[in-house]
Amino acid sequence: MSFGAFQPGSVILGIGNDLIDITRIEKTLARFGQRFVERVFTDVEQAKSDRRAKSNGRAASYAKRYAAKEACSKALGTGFREGVFHKDMGVINLPSGQPTLCLTGGALERLRAMTPPGMVAQIHLTLTDEPPMAEAFVIITATPAPAGGAANGIA
Repeated sequence: MSFGAFQPGSVILGIGNDLIDITRIEKTLARFGQRFVERVFTDVEQAKSDRRAKSNGRAASYAKRYAAKEACSKALGTGFREGVFHKDMGVINLPSGQPTLCLTGGALERLRAMTPPGMVAQIHLTLTDEPPMAEAFVIITATPAPAGGAANGIA
């Protein structure tokens, strides 16, 4: 029996969603430029989004990543407080190309705190845009740690 991304014994720890108007990010980029980019986005996110400048997809790329951070903060149950900051969450791609989030700092601490003992957390992320809107959806799950594996860890 196939369970897709969810394994037997998995539990959902958090769900978050965010919808953003891409023109809002375009205006913010025009007004604050690199100061905004460096304050909110990781180096990996900047490199990926800035490569899209030639195709006019730069603002949409940044908007999707901004929405992912908002959705993740909701799934963590904190929003941007309790030591969780935008740069603590970075959109990365798995070798398959599938997007996910890499957490550091306060976001990683919160994820570890909400992961039950003996379980490993995993972040599922989907991104989409249909101009002028961009959306991100995050589901944080926990699965039983493999025998001898890291309990209360991150997959």
